[in-house]
Amino acid sequence: MAHQLAGRHALVCGGSEGIGLASAEALAALGADVTVLARRAERLAEVAAALPRVADGQRHGFIAADAGDAAALGAKVAALCAGRPVHVLLNNTAGPPGGPAHAADPETYVAVFRQHLVAGQVLVQAVLPGMKAARWGRIVNIISTSVKEPIPNLGVSNTIRGAVASWAKTLATELGPHGITVNNVLPGYTRTQRLGQILDERAAATGKSRDEIAGAMLATVPAGRFAEPEEVAAAVAFLASPAAGYVNGVNLPVDGGRTKSL
Repeated sequence: MAHQLAGRHALVCGGSEGIGLASAEALAALGADVTVLARRAERLAEVAAALPRVADGQRHGFIAADAGDAAALGAKVAALCAGRPVHVLLNNTAGPPGGPAHAADPETYVAVFRQHLVAGQVLVQAVLPGMKAARWGRIVNIISTSVKEPIPNLGVSNTIRGAVASWAKTLATELGPHGITVNNVLPGYTRTQRLGQILDERAAATGKSRDEIAGAMLATVPAGRFAEPEEVAAAVAFLASPAAGYVNGVNLPVDGGRTKSL
């Protein structure tokens, strides 16, 4: 798939670490100009400077923004698109706090809804004019296997991720006629900061060690190991490529076979 995205511009949210960083690297390796978006400007500058440059004239940049501030996020991305239309959008935001659904403060649901679905809507509306003008676009959302099988003790996440999946499926139908695909990648247990957070939370809640918690998690994964961020990024790169032009509106688990539903 070398240089398949040369001349395209990708906006990668959560691009400072984990799956977002690995995805930014994978898209750059396909020749795309990549703009990484997250909150820490200094870290983003390092990431942008280190991304692969494999195509003539390829250039990378960054935007420091908070997904929780929809107005500022929309203004910054609109300004980016005015100078350089975005053809690939990766929506990727840190996971909500853990805990049972019934115990969550109602305001937590509102805040997470804004951070995930409302921010995604703001980003889509900012990039759509450029995608429609090009008659080509890829929107990929990093969500969770919880849209197929709710995950215990992640009540808020299960709820909001499901809303994002339904939103994306609706967009896939609406935007398909414009040459724009919308798909979701559902990571399983992946070696990221988020996995470390979940291990810590479950260890604190149960009194078990991190190793015990990790062992119990891996016992549910046929592959018998955690995923690396690069493995999830490979799925993102495929869905963003021309080869996936007829793949639209799908939820793609990258979970080592853990999800039991079809």
